[in-house]
Amino acid sequence: MTIQDREIAVEPGVREVVADAAGAAALLEIGDRLGLVPHFENGEPVTADQLARDTLVPHEGVARYLEAMARAGLMVEAGETAGTFRVIEEFPQIQYESGYLSWALGANRPFITHSPEFLRAAPDAGKRHQRDGRHVAVSSQWMGSKGFYPVALRTILDARPGHVVDLGAGTARLLITILLELKESTAVALDLDGEACKEAGLAAERAGAGDRLSVVERSIQSVADDPAPVQGADVVHAGFVFHDMMPEEEDVADQVLARCREGLRPGGMMALTEAVPYAPAERERRFSAIVTYYHQQFMRRRLLDETEWMDKLRAAGFSDVRCVPHRFPTGRLFIATK
Repeated sequence: MTIQDREIAVEPGVREVVADAAGAAALLEIGDRLGLVPHFENGEPVTADQLARDTLVPHEGVARYLEAMARAGLMVEAGETAGTFRVIEEFPQIQYESGYLSWALGANRPFITHSPEFLRAAPDAGKRHQRDGRHVAVSSQWMGSKGFYPVALRTILDARPGHVVDLGAGTARLLITILLELKESTAVALDLDGEACKEAGLAAERAGAGDRLSVVERSIQSVADDPAPVQGADVVHAGFVFHDMMPEEEDVADQVLARCREGLRPGGMMALTEAVPYAPAERERRFSAIVTYYHQQFMRRRLLDETEWMDKLRAAGFSDVRCVPHRFPTGRLFIATK
């Protein structure tokens, strides 16, 4: 054995964990941009013919993508028909892990690439180098699938609400899941993004819950002056949206919290998911550090700690305020009752 051979020799069974994660994340990002991921992430078998027809991506390109996914061990042949593939059972976990890489290194790429410009002239840099909102939403959804949706979902379902409101609902994935579980419940999805609202309505129709979901295209801040969307709710949920009002609109955020409390039915619950700054626990500290740094340095947002959020909820009139950690590093669920 030469010196060079000895330098590259590895022990049997050793895996390059980060290399695996990077490869999977890149393949999933490409698949998402091609519109392919939604067609197979549910575990249903797919073929190149089917995907090319449904997505209008050239057949050769789809076939090569499926080959790469299979070679990576992310897909396997399904059934006896050649050319039919499905994702492996571990795919949801891999997609969840890929979300962290996609969000930290991809969705926030402008902050990394143009960091000198942001540090020298933040307002102007922010106007010139904006994040891709879709990339932020998709990577957040992948992280959320196991990182923060489960705790929020379980908390809301345990309350058995008849009417739920989600502030900053996006495409209403959380609400639709709730409506499918609670067949008699109704919900309101409020979001400022028109495309997200449109997709929320379509997704609810596809799920058979369109008649029980009302979609409101408005800002969260508007609730301070017109609380109609939160009136009569048993649960009001808000995920990672209130910090966007900090610090410039902190007084508006306080008013919105107060309106939510007033709009809730007696015994109703506010479920607020937020990021706390620089979480010190060993399992959280590194990802929490980049989340905090991005928000403070580049987005000019102020993240509140656990005590500050709990104080705000009490000041809005809520009682029995408590904090539950999410699996998502730096994420916390604040639960407050009327």
